[in-house]
Formats: sequence, C-alpha cells, structure tokens
Amino acid sequence: MEEFKKQYRALIDLSLTSVGKDALLKKCEAFTDEVIKRDILPEHIVEIHKDYITLLDLEQNQILESLVVLEEIVKGFGYSYRDYQQMVDRLQYHDKEMDLASRLQQTMLKTDIPQFDSIQIGVISVAAQKVSGDYFNLIDHKDGTMSFAVADVIGKGIPAALAMSMIKFGMDSYGHSQLPSDGLKRLNRVVEKNVNQNMFVTMFYGLYEEMNHLLYCSSAGHEPGYIYRAETQTFEEIDVRGRVLGVSQQTRYQQQEIPIFLDDLVIIFTDGVTEVRNEEGEFINKDQLLDMIHKYKHMHPQDIVQLLYEAILKIQNPKKRDDLTILIIKRVN
Repeated sequence: MEEFKKQYRALIDLSLTSVGKDALLKKCEAFTDEVIKRDILPEHIVEIHKDYITLLDLEQNQILESLVVLEEIVKGFGYSYRDYQQMVDRLQYHDKEMDLASRLQQTMLKTDIPQFDSIQIGVISVAAQKVSGDYFNLIDHKDGTMSFAVADVIGKGIPAALAMSMIKFGMDSYGHSQLPSDGLKRLNRVVEKNVNQNMFVTMFYGLYEEMNHLLYCSSAGHEPGYIYRAETQTFEEIDVRGRVLGVSQQTRYQQQEIPIFLDDLVIIFTDGVTEVRNEEGEFINKDQLLDMIHKYKHMHPQDIVQLLYEAILKIQNPKKRDDLTILIIKRVN
C-alpha cells in the first residue's frame, strides 16, 4: 500500500508541474488500471489525496490543479462500473434464456416409463447445468415391444437441447417398432441434415421384445452397455459398435441380438457416469460402478439407479460434474 501511495503522490506532484495535460492523463489512465486490478476502493484514493495536499500546504489554484488526477481516477471507476453493469445485465439475460430453455427441454423431452408384466425399468437423468446434453427415451409400441434410447450430445446449452428435441421427434414419429440398426440409420440422416456440423450425437438404441425376451441393440459411438447375468452373477459387455450420428449419411449400423433371462439386468450409461472423477481428479474404476449394481441387484431398478447416483455424488469431484444418465431394465417373473 505504501508503494501505491508513493505512485499516487507522484501523479499529484506531476500535476503541479508544467508537464503537458495529455501526458498526465495518460499516466493517470495507466494508474487507474492498476487501482482496479488491486481492488482499491475510491474512498481510499480520496483519503490519500486529502492527506497529501494537506501535507503540501497548497494554494487554492494548486489544489484545483491536483484535482485533475483525482477526477481521472474516479472516471476510471465509473467506466469500470458501467462495464461491470453491462456484463451483469448480459448474464441476467443469458440466465433467463437458459431458464426458458430448461423448461422447454423438460416439457418437450418428457418421457413416461412404460409398464410391462415381465420387465421393470429404472432411469435417472441429471443435468450438470440448467440444460442437459443427455437424453433418454422409452416407447411402448403396444405390441409387446419397447424401443429405448440413451444419447449424449457432444455439445452443450440451447443447441444441444434443440438437437435432443429433434431426435425425440424422430423416434416418436415412427409410430411402430423397428430394429435399432434401422432406427439409427434414420436418426443419423436427421442429425446430419439438421444439426450443426460441429455437433455430434452418441446413442445406444435398443428394442426389447417381451414375448421371446430378446434384446436387439445398436450403438452410434456410445458408451458400451452391460448385461448382468443372474445365473452366473457376472457382467457381460455389450460390444456392439458404430459411428456417432451426424458424420455421414451413408453410415450403417451393426446390430446385436441378446437373450435376457430371469433376473438379468440391462444397464446403459452416459459418459457422465463412466468418466466420473474423484476429489483427486482420478477416474473412478468402472468395476466400482458394476460392484455397486451387483450389491443392489435384488432391488427394483428405480431404486438401483437412485442409490447408484447417490453413491456417485459422494465420491465425485463437484467441480468435474457432467450430465449423467443411467437406465436399467430388469427381467422379472
């Protein structure tokens, strides 16, 4: 602070000499930047000024000349405050837009959980910020089949929300069950034509057939899913692979057919789950997540996903949060 006082007093001394006003104002401008960086209050500047001119015992005309320095510094505070206020106004406007986008997303992407006799469904999807880049959809086709999808937009904010809405409309508009490989092929065309070229979408697309208890599934660059086998108490990775949506209209998708037995679980994540970091910044081992699921395997899937989410919150670094979605389907008697 003493060094700061010396610099300010030097400006007052300079104002009392025959130095040109332009040169003085330039030095005052540079000093003002330093004042704002150091977060020094205007009243401190006034106090320093008063003390120094009292010490110098100046005449009235000299006091008036010294006030040029104080005037320039105070002007700088005024400019800084106006810039700050404009930034606050922009942030408030942005927050209102994000609130609106969040409400629209919740309304447009709302999905009812279908009810079946032989399967139970649990799902949780939590946004890291107001607008989520994750998405899930469940469609009961009323013919003993259910389509489902879990997706993640590589992008954030309102554009991501709009992309998700487009994908949901694409899925819902089919009106009938279709194989996942065909579903991804159609959605890929929608994304490629209508979504920003720098925004891509990963998706796991499944069709569950209740009569034969078969799972048909395809993936567009999404995190691998898992099957928990109740008989052997082991997890199998669903190794179906494919290119992310939106890269090329000519992309075709592989499809896998998997039998689901009594008490088996179908588990689908987004990378907000598989790439969780702890307080030390280290990734949580995927086996830890699967062990948690194994621990709660006897419970309803909705309870499993809720307990898994709560466990993740306890070990997750809050500064490294991402959108998170977990879907579990369980075959029951």
